[in-house]
Amino acid sequence: MGGLFAAALLGAANAQDAMRGLDMSSADMTTAEMTRAQVEAKLAATPGGHGADFSGMRLSGLDLSGLDLSGATFRAARLNHANLSRAKLDGAIMDQAWALEADLAGASLTHASLFGTQLAGAHFDGANLSSSRIAADMTGARFVGARFVDADCSADERNQSMGLMRATFKSVNLTDADFSRANLARADLRFAKLSGANFSGATLREADASGADLRGAHFEDTNASGLDLDSARIDDSAAPFFAKAINLDRAFRE
Repeated sequence: MGGLFAAALLGAANAQDAMRGLDMSSADMTTAEMTRAQVEAKLAATPGGHGADFSGMRLSGLDLSGLDLSGATFRAARLNHANLSRAKLDGAIMDQAWALEADLAGASLTHASLFGTQLAGAHFDGANLSSSRIAADMTGARFVGARFVDADCSADERNQSMGLMRATFKSVNLTDADFSRANLARADLRFAKLSGANFSGATLREADASGADLRGAHFEDTNASGLDLDSARIDDSAAPFFAKAINLDRAFRE
């Protein structure tokens, strides 16, 4: 089993895993029950062309690149290793879906919902997730140059019976990502690569950026109250922006 699949299995113990005990190498998680042509036919048969329902369906490995899937529902669907590059997923519902190592480079997911979604190792370089609701596990994924403008990546503090549901960007490459005005309260940014990222007007309240690389990032009007900077790498000139952060004395200032 690949390293990222193994990482996903390790992540099955956390609160964001809604499907514990699954065999990640099974046909249910690695094969597709539809072809691209059948997906296109389903989209064409949907009134108005938007809002097709793929809930619970097996779509792993499919080439769905460039398709207009706006408003579609993929709740609990399996999209592992699927090619969704340049696809249009604006307003799509991908809650509890599995998209491990999927390719969403250049995709548009504005106003999409990714709640409890499993995205370990996925590629989102250049994708647009502005105004989306994100409480997904994105461990080891790539979001180089991605847009999260006005996105809600904050922890869901209403129901913690299964543990804290939050955006997990652990060890994610977020170089030059745009988080302008995004809400990242209590998000997991541990060991993330955030060089050149834009956090202008964003909320990082009580987020965990332990071990993250924040050099060259922008923090104008950022709420960094309680942000954990233990072992993070920051520009010395950025220190004033972190007056209300914690463990600033343990950060590497360069």
